[in-house]
Amino acid sequence: APVPQVGTNLTDLRLPRKVTVRELGGCMGPIWPSYYSECSALLFVVDASNPTQVSSSCIQLLSVLSAAPLASVPVLVLFNKIDLPCYMSLVEMKSLFRMQDIVSCATQPITMLETSARDGTGLAEVLQWLRTALKDPS
Repeated sequence: APVPQVGTNLTDLRLPRKVTVRELGGCMGPIWPSYYSECSALLFVVDASNPTQVSSSCIQLLSVLSAAPLASVPVLVLFNKIDLPCYMSLVEMKSLFRMQDIVSCATQPITMLETSARDGTGLAEVLQWLRTALKDPS
């Protein structure tokens, strides 16, 4: 079974220029603001297989979107774990999160994708979004 991210990890990607991705687990939410000034793009990952966490994930997303240092930072909301039989579809997640309202009120551009970190579904789209968001030539 997948283990929730509880710490911080750094990963370097070549898009083709080097980009450092900092992964911060949900339980690290209280320290997220200390990293906002370094942020050029934001990937917000939601567990689409866990309906009990939808409300807390939505609150965290709203908090991130309302942070002044992130006011113009492009955001990609990833509904992850679509490989699991109990996952909620993109339509269901958008409805539960009231994403239409969030997008209309947000100051930053927001994109949503379904992904599976386990089997790679959506990974190519995530990398393309990062290239575009960071204005890195493909």
